[in-house]
Amino acid sequence: MLRRILITSAAVLMSLMLVFGACTKRKRTDGGEGGDGGTKKPTYASKGDEGSITGKVTLDGTPPTPSKIDMSQDANCSAASPDKNIDDVLVEGGKLANVLVYLKGGGIEKFSYPTPSDPVVLDQKGCRYHPRTLALQVNQKFEVTNSDATTHNVHPSPKSNPEWNQSQPQGSPPIEKTFARKEVMIPVKCNQHPWMKANLGVLDHPYFAVTGPDGSYTIKNVPPGTYTIVFWHEKYLEQTAQVTVGAKESKTQDISYKAGQAYAPGSLPIAPALVLP
Repeated sequence: MLRRILITSAAVLMSLMLVFGACTKRKRTDGGEGGDGGTKKPTYASKGDEGSITGKVTLDGTPPTPSKIDMSQDANCSAASPDKNIDDVLVEGGKLANVLVYLKGGGIEKFSYPTPSDPVVLDQKGCRYHPRTLALQVNQKFEVTNSDATTHNVHPSPKSNPEWNQSQPQGSPPIEKTFARKEVMIPVKCNQHPWMKANLGVLDHPYFAVTGPDGSYTIKNVPPGTYTIVFWHEKYLEQTAQVTVGAKESKTQDISYKAGQAYAPGSLPIAPALVLP
């Protein structure tokens, strides 16, 4: 009798394991966590007719007066950062830096793209993150370096990717991570120094850029098509426009934020696209 009970229990357990495995497999192929929608996207193949989008992001009005950062809790930070102004709005000559610009639609989501071999690096220097806003592709290597003579604690807080929180003493090797899912944007902070903040965008395609100190950006190798172009800034939020790129065509798309205000997505007027010869 005992032997029959054991055999029956083992059979029931095996059946449950098979059912669980099948459900997990279905979840993944249906586009659940770890899945790709059940179909593998074809890799994008260049036709040699790609164009580009360039532009500048400006700030209309007087930039906000930056608040001061109290770094007294860490003497190393205080000594390493003579400029103690908060750096969430960086403007030179009316041009706005640290704006993420990326494309949506136009068929680019139908394809997969090679993962770049070069890592995207976030450095900690003067107890600030450099750059403040950055972006990378899904599964591209993300490196965090510490150029300071103090310990930092790097803490991204994603919603679609696993959260992590890692201490990084001075002189330690880079922290190396990847993000398996697209997500815009991921806030990054330092638990040791609360004023340290960065913004990380993870895209599933290569059609993005971040504005430099002169407010300029360039998105290269854009396939012909009509796209939604998205502009994101941590203080002034998001706005969008439509842009059509023809074969081997260069387009200019400038935008302007108004100083002193935060905006809801899509609420700002955008300058029309200009066709460059």
